[in-house]
Amino acid sequence: MNYILFDDESRYRLLPFTHTRPVAAIRCGILTMRERWEYLLNQPTSTLTETYLQAVFPLHQEPDNIFINGAIFGNRELVTAIQKLQVGEKLVSNNTTIAARLSAKAGFETFNGTVSGLTEIQFPAAIQLLKNVWDIFSMNDQAIRYDFTLLTTGKKSAAIPEHVIATGTEQLFIEEGAVINAGCIINAQTGPVYIGKHSEILEGVMIRGPLALNDHAVIKMGAKIYGATTIGPGCKVGGEISNVVFFANSNKGHDGYLGNAVIGEWCNLGADTNCSNLKNNYDAVKIWDEHANKSIQTGLTFCGLIMGDHSKCGINTMFNTGTVAGVSCNIYGSGFPEKFIPSFCWGGSDGMVTYSFDRAMDTAARMMARRNRELGEAEKEMYRYLFTKTEKQRELFANNSL
Repeated sequence: MNYILFDDESRYRLLPFTHTRPVAAIRCGILTMRERWEYLLNQPTSTLTETYLQAVFPLHQEPDNIFINGAIFGNRELVTAIQKLQVGEKLVSNNTTIAARLSAKAGFETFNGTVSGLTEIQFPAAIQLLKNVWDIFSMNDQAIRYDFTLLTTGKKSAAIPEHVIATGTEQLFIEEGAVINAGCIINAQTGPVYIGKHSEILEGVMIRGPLALNDHAVIKMGAKIYGATTIGPGCKVGGEISNVVFFANSNKGHDGYLGNAVIGEWCNLGADTNCSNLKNNYDAVKIWDEHANKSIQTGLTFCGLIMGDHSKCGINTMFNTGTVAGVSCNIYGSGFPEKFIPSFCWGGSDGMVTYSFDRAMDTAARMMARRNRELGEAEKEMYRYLFTKTEKQRELFANNSL
């Protein structure tokens, strides 16, 4: 069977991350949404998303396809129900389409709402899905726990080094090639701790689970990491971190606090960057909804920084509670920057200008080269489209009209 992970209208509530990826490429837990489905299905998937993203995330359709909602957390019960679908049927939970089996080719518009004209089959159990951007860190605890069981059941962990203090060791799993240096304290009693292949934990690190340290990621010396935190592949982190999801290849290598936050790919937080995640009056946090073009209520007391791909900030940057930074921003200077920073902005609290597209791409290419990755032409065209798409937003921002 050919499986395709589709985006529906939920992608608009998951900006800025879905500016540069389909929902299925969002990491929550140890795995991305796609990686979890592919592990359960035991085969690769392709993507149905907006046209400007398709060259980077290709679509492969056959005469008979099962389309699966990329915002839904996969599990074995769902896979069993999906694999029973016949052509012309769709699996639903209330008004949410979980999956549909179609013999005709479909476009993004097909699933941008409710898929009509198909026989509905109600899934009897509750489903979990990403509805809002803050769900990525809010649901990370349960996602890590599920993924840990999924990935480690029936497998044997590498040995815990003698120089490491570890409690709750039945929930500590170390992949081959991981290095844990002297003086580290790992508490897996509070939640599972997964240490990925060829990752490294430097001296004196303190960890409380749930934690996912993915392949080739590094925790710097003396860091304090609270759950539920995911450190994606190739990331390097330090300082104090609590309930943060790093997607991949991003750096927070120095001291400073970051909590209840989501950091995209290829980001860099300068030394002593600090992020507020709690208002002084303990009120619920509002954040900027880029698609709705308004501030919305999260219902959360704790909500920190939301930062899109390739964004950077200078040393001693201070972010206010519930700040949203778009894609390829360069933020620096004293004081707090605005709580919403549109994509391709350069500056800080004293004012911002448009970040030159060519300079932004040069910076992106240099950072990616440090991880032996190349910025391809399809990715450049994706960013070029996004640069044009967000131009009006930057104009309104510059005129204080947002």
